[in-house]
Amino acid sequence: MWTRSGPGSGDRERAVTTNYLQWVEVSRSALSANIGQFRGLIGPRRKLLAVVKANAYGHGLLEIARLALGDGVDWLGVHSLEEGTALRDAGIEAPILVLGYVGLRDLEDAVARDLRLIVYNTETVDALARVCRKLGKPAILHLKTETGTHRQGVFPQRLFALASRIRRAPGLILEGLSSHFANIEDTTDHRYPQRQLQCFQQASSALEKRGVHVPIRHMSCTASTILFPDTYFNMVRVGIGLYGLWPSKETYLSCLLQKREPLSLLPVLSWKSRVAQLKAIPKDSFIGYGCTFRTTRKTMLAVVPVGYAEGYDRGFSNSAHVLIKGKRAPLIGRVAMDFITVDATDIPGVRIEEEVVLIGRSGKERLTAEYLASLAGTISYEIVARINPSLRRVVVR
Repeated sequence: MWTRSGPGSGDRERAVTTNYLQWVEVSRSALSANIGQFRGLIGPRRKLLAVVKANAYGHGLLEIARLALGDGVDWLGVHSLEEGTALRDAGIEAPILVLGYVGLRDLEDAVARDLRLIVYNTETVDALARVCRKLGKPAILHLKTETGTHRQGVFPQRLFALASRIRRAPGLILEGLSSHFANIEDTTDHRYPQRQLQCFQQASSALEKRGVHVPIRHMSCTASTILFPDTYFNMVRVGIGLYGLWPSKETYLSCLLQKREPLSLLPVLSWKSRVAQLKAIPKDSFIGYGCTFRTTRKTMLAVVPVGYAEGYDRGFSNSAHVLIKGKRAPLIGRVAMDFITVDATDIPGVRIEEEVVLIGRSGKERLTAEYLASLAGTISYEIVARINPSLRRVVVR
């Protein structure tokens, strides 16, 4: 790969080493198919916000943002000012909603870059009013109301006061009202989210009755978008589902219990590496740190340059598999910071720099993020979101 050496470099170029030993593939067709399914659920008139926080759940912030907008997504949702800034610096002009907290001293940058902001503190609102006076441009705000998650959000009884504070301040535009479900993915008993939905509806109605019209209301996540059409309002925020991962087994089961046809979500991400070394290890040899694995036969060991520094969890030690030449190879020994070792004895013809699939498909075999999550005692969100952002993201068809 060749790149310009920097500003003022003229025609001078320099070679840049690209790590081709480990990369993430992003399927354009899978993402497009997933977006199409969610658009089919909500219809053409509602806005579809693609949540691309945490480096697009590990898939690549800029890559996913551009593809999603090209497939008809209306808005992008990020967690931080830094993520929003990266999108704007890349030339993305679509509406961007910052779902997380922006510090008071960073609000000027956010307004200057036309980022929409979630608010729930009087301190933030007052600081934004000062910023708008200074910059001579408006700030577009979305109030977040507390409905039972007890994280970000203002309690419903204080909602009107904060909305009025926004409306009195020149330059502040109240565009949205939002909330977030606490327990819609981890259960098939949806009484709690129904109470949250009712609370949100009551808060919205109370504002309307007191003369505060909010154009955009949004509460729906992936699970509620799949299960409950009455959560759609004007806009839905879809995250994990866009990437082809179900929020949970309970969400899938709830879909079946409701006699709804489950979406055919397609995994967007594949994670791959290569064999760095092959070595024949005698029987009764210990492998890796802590000598946690001992060979019971002569073993062809494949060393793979990936470890927990890249997000490959240490909990996969002596339990996970990888795919080589369409066959499963067990991981033996501990996951180290930069290496894993796998048993390739039963896979004939393996060579140096043979492709190794950590997540994805090889031949008829497939390894999923859900599979790895079960080994690490976590959820698929964490498996993909923790993949090192410095790794190449390659868009494939």
